[in-house]
Parts: sequence; structure tokens; C-alpha cells
Amino acid sequence: MVGWLLSLAIRTFVPSLPSTVPLWSVIAGFSAATSVGLYFGLWPALKAARLDPIAALRQE
Repeated sequence: MVGWLLSLAIRTFVPSLPSTVPLWSVIAGFSAATSVGLYFGLWPALKAARLDPIAALRQE
């Protein structure tokens, strides 16, 4: 969103400088961020869910 607004500001204030944000780059960035967030959020949670609660508390 910030990149799109910055591109819009550049096009408005400096019309001789072409500036666009392609839709595919927005989709790719959102997809990459979502997949990394889900992977590194679910992986430790699933790992912790497999532990025995007593054994996990004993190691703290």
C-alpha cells in the first residue's frame, strides 16, 4: 500500500518520471509474506502441540 501511494505521489508531482506498480508484484509480495508467516507460525505451533505437557514444563 505504501509503495502504491509513493508511486502515485511520484506520478502526480513529477509527471516526467514514469512510476507504476504492477498488480503482479503486489500479488507476489502478498503471497510470499503470507506463506512465510503461515509457515513460520504454524511450524513451531505444531511442533509444540506434539510435545507431552509434563515433559515440556520439566525443561523450562
